[in-house]
Parts: sequence; C-alpha cells; structure tokens
Amino acid sequence: MRNPKIGVVSLGCPKNATDTEVMLGLLNEAGFEVTFDNDQAQMCLVNTCSFIGDARKESVRTLVELADQGKELIIAGCLAQHFKEELLNEIPEARAVVGTGDITKIVDVIKACAADSSLRLVEVSDIPNNYDDEVLPRMQTGVGASAYLKIAEGCDHRCTFCIIPQLRGDFRSRTIESLVKEARILVAGGVKEIILVSQDSSYYGLDIYKKQALPQLLEALHEIEDLDWIRIMYCYPTETNRELLATIASLPKVVKYVDIPLQHSHPDVLSAMARPKHPEKTMDLIREMVPGVKIRSTFIVGFPGETDEQFEHLVKFIEKYRFDRLGVFTYSRQMEVPSGSMDDQITEKVKKVRRNRIMKLQHGISSELNANMVGQEIDVLIEGYDDSKKLFIGRSQWDAPGIDNTVYVRESLTGERCFMGEVNKVLIEEAKPYDLFGVAGGATPENMAEAAERKQAKASKPIPVRALIS
Repeated sequence: MRNPKIGVVSLGCPKNATDTEVMLGLLNEAGFEVTFDNDQAQMCLVNTCSFIGDARKESVRTLVELADQGKELIIAGCLAQHFKEELLNEIPEARAVVGTGDITKIVDVIKACAADSSLRLVEVSDIPNNYDDEVLPRMQTGVGASAYLKIAEGCDHRCTFCIIPQLRGDFRSRTIESLVKEARILVAGGVKEIILVSQDSSYYGLDIYKKQALPQLLEALHEIEDLDWIRIMYCYPTETNRELLATIASLPKVVKYVDIPLQHSHPDVLSAMARPKHPEKTMDLIREMVPGVKIRSTFIVGFPGETDEQFEHLVKFIEKYRFDRLGVFTYSRQMEVPSGSMDDQITEKVKKVRRNRIMKLQHGISSELNANMVGQEIDVLIEGYDDSKKLFIGRSQWDAPGIDNTVYVRESLTGERCFMGEVNKVLIEEAKPYDLFGVAGGATPENMAEAAERKQAKASKPIPVRALIS
C-alpha cells in the first residue's frame, strides 16, 4: 500500500479547526506523514464549511484550486455532510467525502483510498449523532499559546436561518472528566489559554447531567495549574443566567468576556428568527453580574421582512448598549431552512447599506471605548512578533483570537522584556479603533514617565500641511 503525504486545509469556525486537529492527530498516530505545505502533498484533507453561501463558495473554490494542482482530495466537514455524493460526481479528483459525525473514521478512509486508486468512498452518516467522549490525539494547527476545547457537538435550537442542526445533529455534551483530561494535556504542552467552543456553550450538560453544567466545568478547569485564561465562546441569551454569570465573575482564570450572539433587537424579527426576545434584559443582567465585563455580540441585518423601522430599532439598541466587540452579517438565504422560503426577501443592496451603517456606528463606539484604555495597565498574552512594526503582538483577556482586537507591545527603554507565549503586564499608551499599543512591564514609574514624554512629544510635533487640507 502506498503511503501518500497528506496536506491539510481547514475552513470555517474554531469548532471545525478542532475536528481538523483530531483527524490529523489520528493520521499521524497511524503513521501517515502530514504536511502543512500542500505543494509537497499528494493527497489533501480539506475540512469544509457550509454554514452560509459565502462559506460554501470558499470551500468549493479551495477544492477546485487544489484539484487544478493535481491533488487527490479527501473532503470532510459540513460541505461533505450537506452534499455527500454530489461532491464525488462534480469533482473527479475527490477520492472520499467524510461527514461531520464520521471524522474518527478518517484513518480507515485514507488507508482504503491509498490501497485502491480506483476507489471513491462516501463515509457520511445521515444523522451525525455519534460523538466520541474519549480524548483523541490532536495535532495543533494554530500558532500561539491558545487552544480550542470543543465541549459539545450539535444544537437543539432551531433558529429559522441556521442549517447547523442538519449538518451537526442534536446537542451532545462531553463529560467534565474527559474535557479536563484533554485540557491538562494541552496545558502540559504549553497552552496558557483554553477556549471553550460548541454551537451553544451555555447549554452544556443538559443532555448528560440534566442541568446546565457549564459552571461546574469552569470550576474543574480552574483547578489546572499553569493555565492562565479560560474563555467561553457562543452563549445563548436564555441560558446565560445568574449562576453562570456569578461563576464567571468569581473565578479569576475565567476571562471577563461574554460572547453572546443576540442576532437582532426587534421582537418581531426575533420571533421570525425563532430567537429569544428581550435582549436588553440579557445585556443588563450581564453587566450587573460581571464587573468589568466586555461583551461581544453578532447581529443579522436584512432578515426576510425586516422593515426600516425594525432596522432603526436595532441601530438604537446598539447605540444604547455600546458593545465592546461587534460583528454584523447580512442575511444569507438558504432554501434548506425555514427563512429561505419566507416572504419579503431583502435585496442584497439594502442588506449591504444596513450593514455598512452599523459598522460605521460601531467604528465610532470602538474608537471611544479603546481611547478609555489609554493609561491603564492590562494583561496581554503575547503570541507573535510583527517584523514590519518591530512590535510584539498579543491579546487582552477581552479579545478572542482571530475576531477581536490586537495589542501591539514594545519593550521599554528601561529593559522591561516581552515574554512570548506568556501573559505580560502592559501599559497602554495609544489606541486606535480596533488596536491598542503599549509598553511591556505595566504601570511602572519609569514607563509612566516615558509614556508622558512620548505623549508630549507627539502633541508638540507639527501637523503636516497635507493633513490640514485633506
């Protein structure tokens, strides 16, 4: 049997990224050579996304590009679950499709394809309900001191715009014991931040423990030595309750950051989406229960039937609550879900205008909130170095990787160093709408004096004539 060198492309969300790492870990354990340089690969494992139209296009574009390079393709993930045999029919270079509930079969699939060059496999369960509670080997594909920990699979909610339950099945939690075991392995390998992900993290435990058990999971993870931060992604409004928020507030390692996609503010739009109403109550409760919290949310504009009045309601809601982090998406029509056949579909032009208006509003809010950080000492996890800026790159506890703000850090003139892969004290000296700039060592007297000198020098610097007339 030939032993092809396996390349990898992972598309979509962090949950997909963890699936990719598990498949690569299993292949590596089985003796396959895995490479992150696809030019060197004979066969490429592509873990695809099919959440919205743009994600599908990116997945198909990636597959076509690799096929044009002569690569044999193993197509995994949501696109494989969604279209199954169609992918084999449309893409001659595709050797196999592997569904979201079948990733642990990846070794057998690739062994079979390697042994028989004419074989084309479909390994896609109609209902992807299996979910292994064992701690499987992982080959980390990310860079830095953070790692995702997928605490559950699937979703029990039936939002009218979302195809995830069809692609991932019903909600299935892993046990606290298995998650703590995996987290300990990650931390032993140098990870400083564990990021909990699932389709709905606040729902965790209801299926196996008959109660929301995320507080108990957080307490168990908090006991791990050498772990600095625990971050929760994807909470659901009705499940973000007092017990969970009190736990977030009381555990020092749990970052004071709540990621809660609210999707809209107007009750009629939320009803059409099959989403919880009264997001203002959720916002008020979070800010009441967790001092110093920063909140990330996402909203959808252009949902079928969204009127100008309902959109204005959303604008005013965002103006009032001044989200620390915000994402805005235009509604993506999919005929497999109820919203795809709803009346009064909104034109793409109107959707884009609405999104641009909110993003412009958020730009101003972010600028003001970041400006308030100047002069503060904060903790920053240093993850890299920017050669062009000659600055270290990191994140605060209020920033998730890949989606939130970046902190650029310089080493001080008095010799305060930045430590890669560690949480560093940083004094913030300058703010831009989505980036902060600071100096290592925190609010030492030397750094404070140096920051004051730099501020004075900047203020006294002549303004270029071109800037005055632009």
